[in-house]
Amino acid sequence: MAKRIKADICVIGAGSGGLSVAAGAAQMGARTVLIERDAMGGDCLNTGCVPSKALLAAAKQAYRMGAGAPFGVAPAEAKVDFAKVHAHVHSVIGAIAPNDSVARFEGLGVTVIKDHARFRDGSTVLAGDTEITARRFVIATGSRASAPPIPGLDKVPFFTNENLFENKECPAHLIVIGGGPIGMEMAQAHRRLGARVTVIEGLRALGREDPELSAIVLDRLRRDGVEILEGAKVLSVSGEEKNIAVEISVGDETRRIEGSHLLVATGRRPNVEGLDLEKAGVDYTERGLKVDERLRTTNKRIFGIGDVAGGLQFTHVAGYHAGIVIRNALFRVPARADHSAVPWVTYTEPELAHVGETEAEARERHPKINVLRWHMAENDRAQAERETEGVIKVITDSHARVLGATIVGPHAGELILPWVLAKSNALKLSAMAGVIVPYPTFSEISKRVAGSYYTPALFSPKTRMLVRFLSLFG
Repeated sequence: MAKRIKADICVIGAGSGGLSVAAGAAQMGARTVLIERDAMGGDCLNTGCVPSKALLAAAKQAYRMGAGAPFGVAPAEAKVDFAKVHAHVHSVIGAIAPNDSVARFEGLGVTVIKDHARFRDGSTVLAGDTEITARRFVIATGSRASAPPIPGLDKVPFFTNENLFENKECPAHLIVIGGGPIGMEMAQAHRRLGARVTVIEGLRALGREDPELSAIVLDRLRRDGVEILEGAKVLSVSGEEKNIAVEISVGDETRRIEGSHLLVATGRRPNVEGLDLEKAGVDYTERGLKVDERLRTTNKRIFGIGDVAGGLQFTHVAGYHAGIVIRNALFRVPARADHSAVPWVTYTEPELAHVGETEAEARERHPKINVLRWHMAENDRAQAERETEGVIKVITDSHARVLGATIVGPHAGELILPWVLAKSNALKLSAMAGVIVPYPTFSEISKRVAGSYYTPALFSPKTRMLVRFLSLFG
């Protein structure tokens, strides 16, 4: 006989978004059920954000071994033990895993079911031998790596982010298909850890980013030794383990690239299969669930959050969605998601961070804009650290309200936060220009770029005339 549970809220998927909803709901007194068929923590903890950043950290350490000459420190050749790098990555996952564990969530009062979930109807979910009825449901099943229809790809071994971090051997030559953030991060990491790396991109590498600033990142990767082929169409893939060949065309030229390993980093696909969404009256497409501004699906009792809801696929977006759902589902507040100030970061070296509109987007949407820049080379802390490669670029409207900002340089992911606040609250540059910033810090670039907007007026002939006039009064 099936076990029956009545809940206030039932969450399907224990990734970052689902865990946030479950933890928040349970601690607020709601009867909460969480269903997850795979590993707790989802993609971010196990195969995404956490392991990739741990690998990048190892790669940065290896690079630093040979980069001491400008400081008067003799360079040393990094001796990389890739199996120990693998152990480092998984130790980081292990350190964070208890925060996402079944034990922790059961301790919070959540009923955790480790099984596959599927809807029986619009108010009931089945998970193994358990039947769950709830006032509200949240689908937070995330996404998975998507492989393009390349001839021969199904016949050769290849990595995606889902199995890359199980590798214990440094590739002799890693071929990466896809020049987006994942592809470029993993290309630089593996190059610095000793692999030869070739990246193949059909359009423009880091094509989502401001081309002026992404060019700085791509130039650095090329100097690191990463071969980046843009505008390259993959014709076919062939070979076997440790002997992979990729046929490409670049313009009128056809090339054959041979490598030991292949990484496919060409996007992600939402996990909507096997949920029997039709029985629940939930509409979806290949891009994900159809949700409204309140993140409700076509069945208003069922919400969709994170990657499976389509749109921006970031852990922090899933966390933001969780807060929207809590307010709607538990407190009946008609909260709406606003994605206009969602930041993102590419964790290469230098890092590339962005929020709001790019210069091209702003020119299309506004009759007049201002474009401001301040270079890392003009920052004293950057000079002391010898990390002067980079720039901040801020876009405002004609009233000096912040429309967007992009930063390329050291710690760009940390430096973007005040600009997220400025964009979220429609702040003017005067707010940034007037703050007191500790010296010497990288964060001074934000105050400097904001202040540069006022410099022409502050030191103009009119200002000098005013100062001279006021001096007549003692």
